[in-house]
Amino acid sequence: MEISLKVKEFVANSEKKLSKQFEQADAIALYNQQKVLDAFRKYELGQRHFAQTNGYGYDDIGRDTLCKIYADVFRCEAAIVSPLIVSGTHALTLALMGVLRPNDELVAISGAPYDTLMEVINGENNGSLKDYNVTYKQVDLVDGKFDFEKIKQTISDKTKMVFMGRSRGYEWRDALSFEQIKEVCDFIRTIKKDVIIMCDNCYGEFMDMYEPTEAGVDLMAGSLIKNPGGGLVPTGGYIAGKKAVVDLVGFRLTSPSIGMEVGSYAYGYKDFYQGFFLAPHVVAQAVKGSFLFGQVFEDLGFETMPKVTSKPNDIIRSIKFDTKDQLIAFCRSIQEVSPIDSNLTLEPWDMPGYEDQVIMAAGTFVAGSSIELSADSPIKEPYIAYLQGGLTYEHVKLACMYCVQKLKLL
Repeated sequence: MEISLKVKEFVANSEKKLSKQFEQADAIALYNQQKVLDAFRKYELGQRHFAQTNGYGYDDIGRDTLCKIYADVFRCEAAIVSPLIVSGTHALTLALMGVLRPNDELVAISGAPYDTLMEVINGENNGSLKDYNVTYKQVDLVDGKFDFEKIKQTISDKTKMVFMGRSRGYEWRDALSFEQIKEVCDFIRTIKKDVIIMCDNCYGEFMDMYEPTEAGVDLMAGSLIKNPGGGLVPTGGYIAGKKAVVDLVGFRLTSPSIGMEVGSYAYGYKDFYQGFFLAPHVVAQAVKGSFLFGQVFEDLGFETMPKVTSKPNDIIRSIKFDTKDQLIAFCRSIQEVSPIDSNLTLEPWDMPGYEDQVIMAAGTFVAGSSIELSADSPIKEPYIAYLQGGLTYEHVKLACMYCVQKLKLL
């Protein structure tokens, strides 16, 4: 991989502008690292917690302690952390269907949930919430901010759950900040105290010193092959929050008669613990990489989101390109500079759960892992690439230089 001196110098000059942003990322990582370390010490983690289990998994100390550690770090009452959860979408589906009942109402207050959840909510004859007569209402964001007046008008006596997505999905907006989430939670409690507030926290873990569960959220969910897995966890998801609602989700994951009393894992839990331990540092690496891509591409005249002068609230960097070909070339470049499957030539395809064709660069050790450097985009206007992840800052920097050179931007 030959990088010209001109590209190296350009990226280095952009990098010099980011000292304050890097300091901020390191400070957040240090704070969160202490939270994780304190929890490991509190529960006296030992080799016994890594052991393989089989069968029903009764009294699985590895599973049970992992759930307690997540709850402790996320400052909430209970958590489910399980390799039996196949994705972030599955974790969110379990949370929705574990809590909502026929004739309940779900109100989304940050616009439409992520694409893969829409069939979960409004699908026809597929076991969706709509099939069980759960009604759905939606309040869109206004310029990336909550519409408090519309939220007040929309929440009713029938509303059982209020839902928000922290990340932006395939939208041109910043992710929700801790402060925004806290403000809207406090506001919702003035309207209906007993409503359940849920947050899709995918891509948001360890982005701040505090999590949505500390802002007033009753239930949040995410994927272990994103931020909290630290790049090591091979599969799984988590749900965390108030014990009463987390218990309901456990009944949905297994059975109302057994809940989280069962669930074995024949491969052992070492990677789940080690990945969570590494997660604050790995997330900081991804954040620094996101800043670098943002600064470089802004210096080249492209529009990116979030602005490099603002604090990011998820690991995603959106970059707006001028043409479809430019977007595809960018994603192909990310694939080419990946450690895995770098020889593949990407093509847009009809990805399950998405309305438009999607191109996805994911040359990752864990298939589909988006805490590892990856990029994807629906093939539609405006042509926005969604870049995320990076296990090491050095890899992201090399990828940034490669993209600049490959796209002939200098």
